[in-house]
Amino acid sequence: MPVPAVETSLPDPLTTPTLAQLRERTSAKWRRYDPDVLPLWVAEMDVELAEPIREVLERAITTGDMGYASGTAYTEALAGFAARRWGWDVSPGQMTTVADVITGYTDILCLLTEPGGQIVVNPPVYPPFYSYLKAAGRRIAEAPLGEDLRLDLGALEEAFRSATEGGEAAAYLLCNPHNPGGTAHTRAELEGVAALAERYGVRVVADEIHAPLFYEGETFVPYLSVAGGERGFSVMAASKAWNLAGIPAAIVIGGAKAQDDLAHYGNSAHHGPTHFGTLAQTAAYEHGEPWLDALLPSLDRNRRLLATLIEEHLPGARYTMPAATYLTWIDCRELDLGVDPAAHFLEHARVALNSGPTFGTGGAGHVRVNIATHPDVLTEAVRRMGASTHRG
Repeated sequence: MPVPAVETSLPDPLTTPTLAQLRERTSAKWRRYDPDVLPLWVAEMDVELAEPIREVLERAITTGDMGYASGTAYTEALAGFAARRWGWDVSPGQMTTVADVITGYTDILCLLTEPGGQIVVNPPVYPPFYSYLKAAGRRIAEAPLGEDLRLDLGALEEAFRSATEGGEAAAYLLCNPHNPGGTAHTRAELEGVAALAERYGVRVVADEIHAPLFYEGETFVPYLSVAGGERGFSVMAASKAWNLAGIPAAIVIGGAKAQDDLAHYGNSAHHGPTHFGTLAQTAAYEHGEPWLDALLPSLDRNRRLLATLIEEHLPGARYTMPAATYLTWIDCRELDLGVDPAAHFLEHARVALNSGPTFGTGGAGHVRVNIATHPDVLTEAVRRMGASTHRG
């Protein structure tokens, strides 16, 4: 269902922390680079913690509740959120918990394929889709997105055919919504994916960590909700939408025809989530929607602000406004900044962005920009980027 406009009395999460307060943070976003650099790179948001999450964590600290995760509250919370937010009826019985999303998709893909097996991805795509699977002994097969950053079902079919022609098991790691660029895959597109997966015997694992971050009028379609998706898996977490990367946890969801595989995985030795991660994400799913509803309009203003800033300061750059996520993709090829414009912007503008080439085929000449920051920071960053392209 499309995300509706929601009125909230909570303050704008992106304008609450000051730049001075942000620079006191010790996480990667604010400590990787020198203090004069404006960081718009890694997927951390410049927000304060949502109050319901703060309260549950403070209670745990105060009472010394520092043990291991237990119980079913976390999976039940996601099931309730999915029903309210997306109209998706998914049972906690279809779920098992895991340390984090990357662990979840890597483990499941290794369950479904043998060492040396092929995993299909859609570049440009989140760099750990390459690095973790290669480290796990899998080969990557690319089915690049189209120029419009949408799935190319023709390219996907060719990749599926090639990956399975020797009779070996292959799998497909879907990014839904897509990172980078924030493309919202439609139900028709995902049904096309499911039909191809069934035809070629390819198992689908969907990284859906950004699922709560859809803009007004846009629709998140869970892969497991589409016709033909019953043999697939989804991996979800609240960490991106509520800025909880520091206390990870995730949930692996199996489709109706994947329950034997899910049970096998659930009973195997694998890393589970932290207690703090499950406490925080349970609170996010159960009580964090008002905070999320205050965040999304602010992100919406920033994605539109970025379009204006690029037109003013970076004419020639091409920007496709995202339908979801706070991660945007800018084509800088016409600016003549080389294969890796992020290196130019770091050196000459003192702005840190993600390097396009690390996202695979189609990444050269591009940068990824994180817009989850104060609009003044975003404005100054793009102004600096523009000025750096006019250097004599």
